[in-house]
Amino acid sequence: MKKLSILFFLLIGVFPVLNAQQKTNLELTDIFNLEYVTNPSISPDGTKVVYVRNFKDIMTDRDYSNLWITNIDGTQNRPLTQGNHNDVSPVWSHDGTKIAYRSNQQDEKMKLFVLYLDTKESVALTNSANPPGSVSWSFDDQQLAFTQFVPKAKKSLLNIPAKPEGATWNDAPIYIDEMNYRGDGAGYYKSGNQQIFTIGLAGGTARQWTFDDNDYGTPIWSKDGKSLIFSANLHENHDLEPANSDIYQMDLASGAIKALTSRFGPDGGPVLSPDGTQIAYTGFDDTFQGYQVTNLYVMNVDGSSIKNLTADLDRDAGNPQWESNGKGIYFQYDEFGDTKIGHVALTGKIRTVVEGLGGLDLGRPYNAGDYSVSNNSKFAYTLGGTDHPADLAVWSDGEVKRITALNDDIFSFRNLGKVEEIWWESSFDGLKIQGWIVTPPNFDPSKKYPFILEIHGGPFAMYGPAFSYEIQQYAAAGYVVLYSNPRGSTGYGQEFGNSIHHDYPNHDYADLMSGVDAVIEKGYVDTENLFVTGGSGGGLLTAWIVGKTDRFKAAVVAKPVINWSTHVLYADNPAFFTKYWFPGNPWEEPENYAKRSPITFVGNVKTPTMLLTGEKDYRTPIAESEQFYAALKLLEVETAMVRIPNASHGLVNRPSMLMSKSASILSWFNHYRDKK
Repeated sequence: MKKLSILFFLLIGVFPVLNAQQKTNLELTDIFNLEYVTNPSISPDGTKVVYVRNFKDIMTDRDYSNLWITNIDGTQNRPLTQGNHNDVSPVWSHDGTKIAYRSNQQDEKMKLFVLYLDTKESVALTNSANPPGSVSWSFDDQQLAFTQFVPKAKKSLLNIPAKPEGATWNDAPIYIDEMNYRGDGAGYYKSGNQQIFTIGLAGGTARQWTFDDNDYGTPIWSKDGKSLIFSANLHENHDLEPANSDIYQMDLASGAIKALTSRFGPDGGPVLSPDGTQIAYTGFDDTFQGYQVTNLYVMNVDGSSIKNLTADLDRDAGNPQWESNGKGIYFQYDEFGDTKIGHVALTGKIRTVVEGLGGLDLGRPYNAGDYSVSNNSKFAYTLGGTDHPADLAVWSDGEVKRITALNDDIFSFRNLGKVEEIWWESSFDGLKIQGWIVTPPNFDPSKKYPFILEIHGGPFAMYGPAFSYEIQQYAAAGYVVLYSNPRGSTGYGQEFGNSIHHDYPNHDYADLMSGVDAVIEKGYVDTENLFVTGGSGGGLLTAWIVGKTDRFKAAVVAKPVINWSTHVLYADNPAFFTKYWFPGNPWEEPENYAKRSPITFVGNVKTPTMLLTGEKDYRTPIAESEQFYAALKLLEVETAMVRIPNASHGLVNRPSMLMSKSASILSWFNHYRDKK
């Protein structure tokens, strides 16, 4: 017995050591283990939340998603759907007994489903070749309205002789005569438009309500079910003025369409008040500025008495949702890197209700979030943070409860870099700039670390205190990383955001270099090992930086604009880029385009520079990277080009694309790190 007791105590002393898992740094393949929450949808009575749980499969290199449901206190958290397919966009019926959603669970086709909560049975209502868009319930919960692409025969002026029977010829030529003929992530557009449909719970054939050559936004129902309300750009010159949308109402008895708004600018996202007498929507008076703050408006259901409720906020208002008593509207907005839920009374009084939304971008620290509100003013939302992607949280009576912790399993044995907020003044004009420093795991401030400046795209976008797979990979590899919101970023008001209007890139260079200096002053950066990278607008700024300074040891220019004259005529929205970002067309303003193009300064580049772009990127097409690469080769500057097959601008078509991007950047920097 004595020997047994000694052995027992020895074992219980040893087992914790054997079972304790040593934490290691994040690895590149961990992208396949990360999960996150999207589309949190709270029930009308505020007792339950349905949400989308997103996950990845390393064997198929695919993103998948299922629906889960939980009580608002976190109990009975369980799946509603299961399997390697995609279930998205759950919407509760008004009576709280049914959930509409879209899924490809039956086959590869995305269909509209309704799930009955009493039986947990899902019924597919549509079975068309083209997927349905977002849906809305009629107030009697008997019908659903949605948009769906309707193809049409493509007219061609080409008169091509027919091939002989049995002959093998090349595919027929493709005739294009549209302004916008391709889109990033969508490829070359098929001929057709997004049209409005309705369908009953019995399924069958959905009824099509629009038949013209315009694209329609998601329709919502009037209170009496006799009309649909939606946004669209139905103007004849919509190709040349793509942002000029209005709110419309369609009478379902006659099919007649009436415009409810008429100002020049984008009006969209209509939401009906609980009593059906008013419509909330977002938009602004378009003055062709690069950045314009989006306001929240309310009007009577007939289009009269329009009122701007957020004129004094100076922040973009989005995702409006009515308070159940009809006296105010909740909305979402960004401020100083954070995403928040605000409330505006119909009197115009504004207050903040919830902070800390985010976590919807796994790659870089863009702080995107989502929320929904119940009839008794309880909120379900995506909770973000620097140490985790989006989880589900609930706000109820002033209390926040985090419901999920989807990545606690992987983070239990992985170290993350710590994130610290920093502010500095730009050397150009003293403008205050916000940023975040990420230090490597097990950071020792007495040591010197290599440094990466990472620059966001947009340029009208916002980084924040959000989890970032890419940034954390750099930290795991031993780098101190700085990311920031230079002038032109959103979340700081119209003057700050619009300070780069017709002047980008320019003084944002000083903002970024001042940030680098501010981190160096902390004493733990190895100034002989400075690196710089960024994607899209950040790729443009990276190419601009190496044309202005040689202080960086190496650079990675990801999916950039290199030559504005070629970009605006080759990218997927020429009418927008030329009209909002420049004072005229390239042949009218050649000097303006040239002075803002990195290709103009390529002769100054001495920094080893790698170009990285997806081969199917139509936002910043790969020809932009090819120009810079060829120029650097001619200049005998150390350079390389990485082409990611099948990837569009976001590099999110497959999980491995994001992994490949991060691995490529680290490979280039590690090659030059400590190199004399």
